This record gives sequence, C-alpha cells and structure tokens, in this order.
Amino acid sequence: MSLKHGYLAVALMSGLSLAACSNTAAGVEKDTERNADKAAAEARAATKDASEATKDAAANAGAAIAAAVETIDVKSALMADRTVDSSHINVDTFAETKTVVLKGSVKTATQRDEAARIAAAEAPGYRIDNQLTIVPNP
Repeated sequence: MSLKHGYLAVALMSGLSLAACSNTAAGVEKDTERNADKAAAEARAATKDASEATKDAAANAGAAIAAAVETIDVKSALMADRTVDSSHINVDTFAETKTVVLKGSVKTATQRDEAARIAAAEAPGYRIDNQLTIVPNP
C-alpha cells in the first residue's frame, strides 16, 4: 500500500468514525428522550395512585372521627340520663357499618330499652346493636 493510499484509508476511517459517533449520539439522544417520556408517564401514574390513596385515607379518617364523635355523644347522653345506670355500659361505634354497639349490663329491662332509645336519638343514621344484659345487682 502506498503512502497516498494509507492517508486515504486513514481519512476514510476517520470519516466513518465521525459518522458512527454522530449516529451513536443521535441514538443516545433518542433513547434519552424515550426514557424521559417513559419516566414522566410512570411518575404521573404514581402521582395519581398516591393522590387516590390519600383521598381514600382522608375519607376513612373522616369516617373514623365521625364514629368516635358518635361514641362520645352516646356515652355522654347515657351518663347524663338519670333513668339509666350507665356505669356498666360500653359504647363502641363502627364507621364502616354505621353501627353503635351497646355492651355491658343494666339492672332492668326498662333501662336496657331506654339505653337503646338514647343511643338511637344521639346517633341518627346509625344502627343500634343493643347487646346489654340485665343483671339486677351487677
């Protein structure tokens, strides 16, 4: 091979290398753009999921707070009523079923019925599950 052909070969190889680098750079740029678009779409989906989970958690917290308020209202009303001995009555409220449960004991059937009436009056929209037992001398 002559010196002239050697220079020509080097020039040709340099040109091919530059073209390859140019193609590689363009490919990297396209890959980067595709990856960025994919990452952005995944981030949007994750943000949407997180937003929905936050809304659900807030709704559940709100329902739990409302149930706790109903428990306090019912227990306070039972304590304030002079016809019912509420010292052995436990009040539980379940937000998911909108149910107030009365557990424990009272001295008479009349007190049992009155406790359920008071609970129903204090917790409108809630079902009353009266599990009170009658124990004349608790």
